[in-house]
Amino acid sequence: MRGSQFAELSVFVAVAEQASFTKAAKRLGLSTATLSQSVRALEERLGVRLLNRTTRSVALTDAGERLLKQLRPLLDGFDAAVETVNAFRDKPAGHLRITAPPPIARFVLTPVLPRFLKRYPAVTVEISVETGFADIVAGRFDAGFRRSNLVARDMIAIRVTDDMRPVVVASPDYLARHGRPQTPSDLHSHNCIRFRTQDGGFIPWEFVIEGHTVELDVEGSVVCNDPDMLFNATLEGIGIAHTIEEYVTPMIADGRLVRVLEDFTPPSQFGFSMYYPSRRQNPAALKVFIEFLRTNLRTNARTRKEKIDGVKSEAT
Repeated sequence: MRGSQFAELSVFVAVAEQASFTKAAKRLGLSTATLSQSVRALEERLGVRLLNRTTRSVALTDAGERLLKQLRPLLDGFDAAVETVNAFRDKPAGHLRITAPPPIARFVLTPVLPRFLKRYPAVTVEISVETGFADIVAGRFDAGFRRSNLVARDMIAIRVTDDMRPVVVASPDYLARHGRPQTPSDLHSHNCIRFRTQDGGFIPWEFVIEGHTVELDVEGSVVCNDPDMLFNATLEGIGIAHTIEEYVTPMIADGRLVRVLEDFTPPSQFGFSMYYPSRRQNPAALKVFIEFLRTNLRTNARTRKEKIDGVKSEAT
């Protein structure tokens, strides 16, 4: 197979799997114009249309579906063949694709990445920070991170955090102007800043009322899908926010934010796990990343807990 043909086929598979030229371009590190030209050249070479394109969507034709079905195993086999060369290297090499929610990106991956990359300089790590639930198989990710109780049973999971505690916070300025909620039902008369995930849902606001966990529907003038915007809006006194304790402990310690409804906040209730497909042959880069996390996560978790406990002590 000629080099240009292989490149065209690889581009076609990426666009077909992502159902988007833009997403495929980001995944391959190429421009959308280059991808469009490659697919068009492949269609002209084969004499059939493979993709139906509109300004908003990309869909496979019948011919495209058949070609993708035949190509996927071949390309997987090609990737596996290239991966076997890693066995002859002193240190593994390769491109590692990971999807992670914002808390994991900030509190787990960011601290360990410098040491991991220093130990394995031939490995490239691509991290897609997403608030929704990504299908790592369909998205061609090597691994993902998700709340431990939501990991599919056919995946191999490694716990990466202790249980995390939700908190409800507001700025002193907001509370001075609007009063402090005494019970969860008081939130109906407050401006609540809500966080929307990429799959369209809202992060639930849960409280313990008379021994039962209750999910409360709240309303507010700001809805966002970026943690930094959530915190900035809260710090500016726009409203009350519901988040994870680790995010806001320093802001509570220095007085910029205040805890509210502590008596109704659920105890630590969930943690996160790294998960990946159960398969016999994992890429060498993924194997060393898994082993690195196994040996480093316990230390990182202890350090995070010590920081939180230390900040709490200073605040009291």
